[in-house]
Amino acid sequence: MKPSISVANRKQTASFRIVGLALAIASVGLMLAAIKASVHAQTSDVVSNTTAATSSPRDWTEFHRDNMQRWNPYETLLGVGNVGHLQGLWQIFMSFSGNLNYNSSPAVVNGVMYVGSGAADSSLFALSANTGIVLWRYYTGGDVESSPAVVNGVVYVGADDKNLYALNASTGAKLWSYTTGGAVRSSPAVANGVVYVGSDDHNVYALNASTGAKLWNYSTGMGVGSSPAVVNGVVYVGSGDHNVYALNANTGAKLWSYATGDAVSSSPAVANGVVYVGSADKNLYALNASTGAKLWSFNAGSPVVSSPAVANGVVYFGADAFQSNSGNVYALNATTGTKLWSYAASGPFVDSSPAVANGVVYVASMCGCVLNASTGALVSQANFGAEATSSPTVANGMVYVQSGDLNGQEFAFGFGLPGGADLFLRIRPSTTTVHQGDLLTYAFPVWNLGPDIATHEVLNTQVPPGTTFDYIRISGTPGLGTCTHPPYQGTGQIVCHEGGGMAPNTTWTVRLTVRVTAPSGTVITENAATMSDAPDPNLANNMATSSIKVQ
Repeated sequence: MKPSISVANRKQTASFRIVGLALAIASVGLMLAAIKASVHAQTSDVVSNTTAATSSPRDWTEFHRDNMQRWNPYETLLGVGNVGHLQGLWQIFMSFSGNLNYNSSPAVVNGVMYVGSGAADSSLFALSANTGIVLWRYYTGGDVESSPAVVNGVVYVGADDKNLYALNASTGAKLWSYTTGGAVRSSPAVANGVVYVGSDDHNVYALNASTGAKLWNYSTGMGVGSSPAVVNGVVYVGSGDHNVYALNANTGAKLWSYATGDAVSSSPAVANGVVYVGSADKNLYALNASTGAKLWSFNAGSPVVSSPAVANGVVYFGADAFQSNSGNVYALNATTGTKLWSYAASGPFVDSSPAVANGVVYVASMCGCVLNASTGALVSQANFGAEATSSPTVANGMVYVQSGDLNGQEFAFGFGLPGGADLFLRIRPSTTTVHQGDLLTYAFPVWNLGPDIATHEVLNTQVPPGTTFDYIRISGTPGLGTCTHPPYQGTGQIVCHEGGGMAPNTTWTVRLTVRVTAPSGTVITENAATMSDAPDPNLANNMATSSIKVQ
């Protein structure tokens, strides 16, 4: 029997810990809030007139991922050897959608998960990828079934109110919107400063990513719910008119089209000069990316709404099965179309598109399946309570998906390995006896007790009242880091960023030297807090306080 993935709301537990600590040590609690802001300031994209941080190659920036293959080749934390221990780390209620269409798939960039919600509030959410805490939400005028794309500090997403939105990734502020003639359920792709997206008004649009100005549109015969893939200056997209189109990315001119036997709502994946796409005519097609010539097709016996993923010479996709009440997940040889394996999922629909990373295939739908990519063997499974047509995202040792229950309640989930990076902070003054005019050095050693790597670690402290800044230095892990601090003899806050990931059982130390200015009898109190992007199972270790009385 394969292990089931349990979903526990750790976000709620962590919140209670933070509240309790803030009541006990109010100033340090405020510092922890500040350090959260500092972490996001370091790792979030910023747009408009500010500097934009680039995403990590490990991130999942849009529906197809930036390689247009729904495969994350940079994921190394989760694999066949440990994914059987996958657990639900957090679960967040998003809305009461009133329907069972949970279609928006997450993008995960710089520690933030972006995902859309349904009918009740019609929003795009930005959530902490580690905790699920809501960072911001933007209300649209209709369901958000489109999956967001996040590029250069901007979130692009479509909605059923006929608009494509561009939002500040850090704040959710609207930068621009473009109104089409129909619902925008297609997920945008962004390439070379252009946003490409389909609409139910039958058109594929190319918009200037900075301004939203229309560059071109191409009209198909029916609605375009398929999400474009953009590779080597060509836009590949399906349409309800049964065709797969290849369009010039600069002009919108049609390069070729291929007619299937039914609607193409599946989104193409492109790898090694081949376009892979499903059709409601029950086939998965492999087409020459340059000419549109059919290389092979595979008859799945039921409609293929799922969008394929391609990794290491294998194509993975799902197919519905109305008669058997069990849809299937397939793995095919990408060159020949030969079936390598299939897995019978629970429930008749596998509309969710697979995500592949480090030898593992992740599928949502009713299945919630985690499969060995080589054999198709079930490694683990999650029950979402309803069909999740949202597709999973895998990044930085976590799996993300949006789903809901049969009552129409909509949730976002974050799955990961148990543990996290348990940071342990202490403050060590150089002496216990000080006088006015003395130099006093505080050491802030931070241990990572494991079991995971701590990434983007931040230490937040201050020049304590009654002292002035002298100098600061860092020692410990390779890469060391950088600090922002007041000028010589100044006062104020100090924020230090560790320069690389901290492996388990390693230490990173910041040393702050100040000059005592307070008179005899004054108690000098220093506070500090630390945090990283990795989940932390024991937040009580993240804060420290030290007090010294001036003699």
